[in-house]
Order: sequence, then C-alpha cells, then structure tokens
Amino acid sequence: MYRSHNNGELNATHINKEVTLAGWVQKSRDKGFMIWVDLRDRYGITQLIFDEQRTDKAVFEKAKSLGREFVIQVKGTVIERESKNATMATGDVEILVSELNILNSAITPPFTIEDETDGGEDIRMKYRYLDIRRNPVKNSLLFRHKVAMEVRKYLSDLDFCEVETPYLIKSTPEGARDFVVPSRMNEGQFYALPQSPQTFKQLLMVGGMDKYFQIVKCFRDEDLRADRQPEFTQIDCEMAFVEQEDILNVFEGLTRHLLKELKGIEVDKFPRITYDYAMKTYGNDKPDIRFDMKFGELNSVAQHKDFGVFNSAELVVGIAAPNCASFTRKEIDALIDWVKRPQVGASGMVYVKCEEDGTFKSSVDKFYDQGDLKKWAEATNAKAGDMIFVLSGPADKTRGQLSALRMELATRLGLRNPEVFAPLWVVDFPLLEFDEESGRYHAMHHPFTSPKPEDMKLIETEPGKVRANAYDMVLNGNEIGGGSIRIHDKDLQSRMFSLLGFTPEQAEEQFGFLMNAFQFGAPPHGGLAFGLDRLVAILGGQETIRDFIAFPKNNSGRDVMIDAPAAIDDTQLKELCIKLDL
Repeated sequence: MYRSHNNGELNATHINKEVTLAGWVQKSRDKGFMIWVDLRDRYGITQLIFDEQRTDKAVFEKAKSLGREFVIQVKGTVIERESKNATMATGDVEILVSELNILNSAITPPFTIEDETDGGEDIRMKYRYLDIRRNPVKNSLLFRHKVAMEVRKYLSDLDFCEVETPYLIKSTPEGARDFVVPSRMNEGQFYALPQSPQTFKQLLMVGGMDKYFQIVKCFRDEDLRADRQPEFTQIDCEMAFVEQEDILNVFEGLTRHLLKELKGIEVDKFPRITYDYAMKTYGNDKPDIRFDMKFGELNSVAQHKDFGVFNSAELVVGIAAPNCASFTRKEIDALIDWVKRPQVGASGMVYVKCEEDGTFKSSVDKFYDQGDLKKWAEATNAKAGDMIFVLSGPADKTRGQLSALRMELATRLGLRNPEVFAPLWVVDFPLLEFDEESGRYHAMHHPFTSPKPEDMKLIETEPGKVRANAYDMVLNGNEIGGGSIRIHDKDLQSRMFSLLGFTPEQAEEQFGFLMNAFQFGAPPHGGLAFGLDRLVAILGGQETIRDFIAFPKNNSGRDVMIDAPAAIDDTQLKELCIKLDL
C-alpha cells in the first residue's frame, strides 16, 4: 500500500494515528536539527517533520537529500502541529516521519510548481505535465470533470441515451476546413475527422433513438484564438418529435442545473431576442447583457445640420457609457485611438458629456446645439454623468465597431463581473447568407437547418429573407451553444442543397445516405450542441479555454509538448501513396 490517506484529509481527529502518505515534495526547510517537508498530491499538502532527536538517523540523513518534486513515500505518526496554519486543511497536524522511501528523484523543474508561478505560457505548455501539478490548472480540470458529470446526470435523468458516433467519416464541402486522414487500405482516398456528429445524430433519430447525447471530440482546421482549438469538445444532443420550444426548455433547464449545482446561482430569466434585434441593439449576435449600453440610432436627430461626416453616413449610432462624463481629454483621446486601430477600423469618434447640471458638452458643439444633444441623450438613454460615444459609416461595419467599443468600455468600467451570469437565447437567424465572392448562398448554420414554417413560401422567390428555425444560447457575451430544428423531408432537403449550389449529382454523392434515410420514415427532429470547453471556462470565471483542457495546442495549432504536427517517414508516406513535393 503506497498510501493510507491522501495529503488533504488529515486533521486533529487523526492525532496519534499511524499513516502512510505519498506524493511530491513541494518544498523543504532544513534547520539543521529539524527538517520540515511539505508533501503534495492532488488533494492537498501535509507537513512532514524529521527531528534529529526523534527520527532514525538514517531516515534523517536521507531527508536532507530531498529536492523539489522528488516523489516519496513516508510512514509516521500524526502529531499536533505547534505552529498551526489556518489556511491549510491539514494545518492543525504534521507527520513525525519514521520511514522514508524515495520513489523517484527529480531534476529542478523549469518553473516553480506554485499557484503564482514564474513560468511564462510557452514554457508551461512545453512542460504541461508539470503545469497540471499547479492548483489553478489542476482545479480547472477537476471543475471540467464536475461539469461533464452534471451534464450526464441531468440528461440521463431525462432519458437521453449517450451514443458514440464515428471519428473517421467523409469530408464535406460545407463549414470550416476538415482535417483529413489518408486511408492505407483504400489508395488515394481519405477520411475526414468530424466537425460535428451532425448527420449521424440525425440518422439516430431516424433509427428511433429519440433522445441522444454525446460528449464528443470535434475537429476544425481553422485559425485559432483564445477560445478556439483545432480539437474541441461538444455536448451534442438531438431529440425527435419536438418543436423549438421543447428544445429551448430542456437546455434552459440544463443551464439552470449547472449554475445551481456548480455555482450556487439561481437564474430565472432566459430572455429571447431575435437576430435582427440583437444586431440592431448590440451590433452582434452574442450580446453581453450583464450591463446596458444599448445602441441608440441617431440618423433622425443628427443628419439635419451641416456636419458632413454624419450627413453622408448610412448609419449614425451611439451608446451611453455610465458615469463617464468625468473622463479626461487624455482618456477620451485614448478611446478614439482605440477605435481607430486596424482591428476595429473606425475613422473617428464623436463624444458628448452629459453634465450633472443637465447641460451637454460635445466634440461637435460647432454644429449641434443643446436641444440637439438632448435628443441624442434621449435616443441613447443617457443620464446626467454619462458620456455618449457616437460612430458613423456603413451600417453593418459601424455596428460591429460600436459593439467592440461597447465591450471595451464594459471591461474598463468593471461591468463584466465573471461571477454574474446572464444567459439569453438568440432566435430567428437568417437561413442563408449570400457570398458575393462565390456568387451563391451559404447556410448560416448548416444545410440541414429547417426554414421557419411561415417563411417556407419565400424559398423560391426571396431565399435571402427566409428565417431559420435556429437558436443560439449566449452566456456573458459568448455563444455557448446553438442548434436548430432539422429538415426531415427529402424534397425540402434537396431544394436546400440546390439553393446552396449543389448539383443533384453532388448532393447525392455527399449526402445521398441521409436523403435515402429520410425515405424510411424520418421523424421531425432537432437538436443543439454546447461547446464544453467554452462553457466550462465561463462557468469557471474565465474567457480563455486553454487552462480547462489537459493538453491544449498553442495559437499556431501546435502541441509544443510532444512537438506535433510532425513529419512522418518515407515508409509511411509510401504505404499511404502520398508523394510530397516541397
């Protein structure tokens, strides 16, 4: 037996008990006649004591050789600690060691294994197995486990069945780029790694498995960022004989359950807003509603004077930043520089200070009087003490720029409290979006999404106006999940493929198996997938997902720990019938 207890469970009730512990040396303090060692494992830290008077001489000498991260086993007696440590679960006791076994020595780690480490991100990713020993990463992985277990419990209690779907599938042209896998046994042919189990879960509905879920790895060969990895995990779900309302209710319930069980938070309201309202009011389809700052459109109250910048703009729009009228000119100029950055792309910004005495001071006083500015304040719901920031230009572009400014202001003003959770649904997305470059429509979600029944008549005449029977769940300004009611009729699915530019032959080649299945009695069905990595990070109070993944990739898609991707040898290439021409 390597250990009778873990390093986080001993307390005063164990005094005088003989125990066996094992773990890593966190640190050692040698006072000559006394040595203290902090022994760490996943559960906590226990202090060991080696006493020149009470410890066997050979054991005492061996203790002198211990270094950081040595793996050891000790046997000894639990005794009361003279200098108690109230910050440690085991702080009332220590172990008087009678036997010490060094299970493995360790070289000095490249960074300190402590909560506040001296290791930068690159070095910690290279030695990720050491980083996992640190409490912040370890606790993030444990938290992820709790989230996954609560998801499984909740869905299983609702009669969902977890079914595994294949990882080696067929490449399809829709969506992001596939990762492809050459087949040795089928020369010149390739599998693709799934971007989602979409068609398989629909086939499970055809098969009568009316409530399916899977916590599943998915793969997309796309550009990376803080909340995106080339391989990621979905909570993937599908239900048969349901309408949109049934699905929203189930996954509102799941989200409430997770917030209550993991954070102790009760959430009553899940507002529902349309895609059009989200874009007009917040400038994006995943608004953060923990704070206000809704857009106020100003065309009617700003385009009647001789200010050419506004008069020539398709859209003039502003937001009221709370309690910002006290901003200095230096602070305002810094924000103007911020919106002019290439990442945002605004050409300039107008501001209005709403003074406490009810007057207004703006950067365009030359053109607008107090009556005009009062109307701006009314349109943006600005109060005394607020500052109105105004952008103008092409409508879509300007809304995106103001959305970025809204989030930046909220961050600077401390309005994005990670312990406050504000979920909502965004519904009624466009079914299709037209791509000018390719000259054809693309599915906004995916080609299996059903149109809204009331818009079905527009498919032939005005496909760009058709709304999708689709929905996204947004939490704290992040899309954490999305889904739709699916097409279950072969003729409608064929029409959808035609709208997306597929010839009948291409549709048959790519998706014939699905349309054939629809001929055998496909039930009405729909589903949703949550991004587990992102969901866990947000519930954990973070917006980057990397620390919640055991072995993440860097921003270049590389695993710097194992140095992947890597070249393969000529023998393997030959077996796969691949010739590299570099």
